Amino acid sequence: MYYQRIAEVEKDGIPAAVAVIVSTSGSVPRREGTKMVIFDDGTFEGTIGGGEVEHRVIKEALESLQESKSRIVHYRFVDVKQGDVGVCGGEMDVYIEPIRSALTLVVVGAGHVGKEVARLGKWLGYRVVVVDDRRQFATQEMVPDADELLNCEISQIPEHVTITDQTYIVFTTRGTEIDVDGLPGLIDSPAAYIGVIGSRRRWEVSAQQLFEKGINKEQLSRIHSPVGLDLNAETPQEIAVSILAQMIMVRHSGTGKSKQHTPVLKMKRK
Repeated sequence: MYYQRIAEVEKDGIPAAVAVIVSTSGSVPRREGTKMVIFDDGTFEGTIGGGEVEHRVIKEALESLQESKSRIVHYRFVDVKQGDVGVCGGEMDVYIEPIRSALTLVVVGAGHVGKEVARLGKWLGYRVVVVDDRRQFATQEMVPDADELLNCEISQIPEHVTITDQTYIVFTTRGTEIDVDGLPGLIDSPAAYIGVIGSRRRWEVSAQQLFEKGINKEQLSRIHSPVGLDLNAETPQEIAVSILAQMIMVRHSGTGKSKQHTPVLKMKRK
């Protein structure tokens, strides 16, 4: 049951951590292998024994989620006055691991470029969510590579999509009006990447309108626009390659520079 639930949590991008009792000795409330799932709001499923030990495990799990680091914590059930979690007489170790949500690519706009971004993102292993405010575009026939399709106002994306630090958002929309409507609700999200398609002129216009709506310069600096690496790309497929290449660069802290190396050649003496 727990493995299925963990898979669902990971697939849906729900921030959570799993706690597993990995060793015990003496008298303890639960034994090795007992698991519980803790969500980022402090709620949980399952139990490793209740009481003070569970309270502390939940606290550790929330810290683990914030730091994105696993940990093993040791508890003694000997003397409450000394800070132990109980008086049963035993000890236990609990392994806590944050569940990394699946890499998710949110493509806003299901036009020619959007479809190719979705296709390439799917091939690269992202969970692909495609959003379009036009019902006829948000269909499986139009975007067969999408794992999820949403037909809603662009400003409503945060209401329908769980955005984490594993989420990459690409706007391939048909105009500045849509970008200016949708970006304010996303700009302070934990998304790893936000890119907006268009020319420099288009981004100048959008950025000015966003600034007038209260979005400051620091917030605007989060947005990659014009989106993608400079490949002189022309076709929707080539533009998609430039966008995904930039996403990979950001994800792995790359430079985007050519790796070409000119070797030093030496003449051998006869």
